Amino acid sequence: MKSNSAKPYELDLLFRALADRTRLRLINLMGADEVCVCFLVEALKLTQPKISRHLAYLRRAGLVAARREGKWMHYRLAVPPDTRAAAIFTAVSAGLAEDKEMRLDRGRLVGLCCSPRAPAPLKRAPKPASVTPG
Repeated sequence: MKSNSAKPYELDLLFRALADRTRLRLINLMGADEVCVCFLVEALKLTQPKISRHLAYLRRAGLVAARREGKWMHYRLAVPPDTRAAAIFTAVSAGLAEDKEMRLDRGRLVGLCCSPRAPAPLKRAPKPASVTPG
């Protein structure tokens, strides 16, 4: 018998997405903000292709959403539609703010966004909408 309901959310995909330190760092950096991928690259000091692969993984898991603005890609967190997944994701996101490395990452992002001497790749990049210390 076929069901007309939507495909259920795969919790294993959520846990695989959360099982990587780089992806956790990206989740922490985005926080409540929408961030251009170039700022994520500079804040983590990783290559753009590596950051993009991790962001694609997070998108497949339904944890981030993307928006293109000209040549710039902006990412923001998205709460999974499944209530169990949403509760797990919310708890993990909140817990990341307590981690020392995560706080340092967030401080670097805030510094990049607010610095009058931004690195060359960020000179023309759109600043995150509301980056605040996490």
